[in-house]
Amino acid sequence: MFSAVESRRLYRQVADQMRGLIERGELAPGSRLPAERDLAQKFGVSRPTIREALIVLEVEGFIDIRMGSGIYVTGRQAPAPDVPPEDFEGPFELLRARAVVECAIAEEAARLARPEHIAILDDNLTRMAAALEDRRLALAIDREFHILISGIIANQTLNRFVGSIHDMRMTPYFEKLASYFENTETWRAAMEEHRVIRDAIAAGDPTAARAAMRAHLDQSQLRLSASFGEEAADSKVPAAWRRAGGKQH
Repeated sequence: MFSAVESRRLYRQVADQMRGLIERGELAPGSRLPAERDLAQKFGVSRPTIREALIVLEVEGFIDIRMGSGIYVTGRQAPAPDVPPEDFEGPFELLRARAVVECAIAEEAARLARPEHIAILDDNLTRMAAALEDRRLALAIDREFHILISGIIANQTLNRFVGSIHDMRMTPYFEKLASYFENTETWRAAMEEHRVIRDAIAAGDPTAARAAMRAHLDQSQLRLSASFGEEAADSKVPAAWRRAGGKQH
């Protein structure tokens, strides 16, 4: 039913294959897809790649992700609006890029930070603590925190880069993925991770600052990788899936 995919925007290639199956009627509306781990094995790609592909298809209106139940094919009525271009980065690709760049920024910021920089970070953390139940505000303050750290280095190119890569989170793909997993508690966890980064920078410890930023971005990826809550076993394997050779695990 599926074939292995090659490098280059793997999640879009996976989405293309699954979309083709739906459009050809091989996966009928109402049928349930295998769990993420099974799809990853069948395609020969990572689970984050599968998750990005599923989010593409949900934004486009081809599938419905039901927390605690599974992933179901829908009867798409019309093209989805505001779908990002074909070559647009996926959420996990953005996080990997941030890990490369922002860890180095935090390390250098720890070498250069002055008391006034730490005071500004403290103000940011105070405002973050008051915004945990307001996702839009928390997202803006989160963006500001990372730009403030970049600002310690006083390099406008880095500031623009960090700002732009954070703004890329505002795509329909990232928004849809975040809608499942961002809540008051995840924002609280992010704030506490920010506090650890702040403390390492305030202590003038480049190694600790780099490690704290890496831990924060790793945890961010883990939060977006949490299970959709699919049932471990389901005897109702869709007929279309059985006909196409899919197996229940």
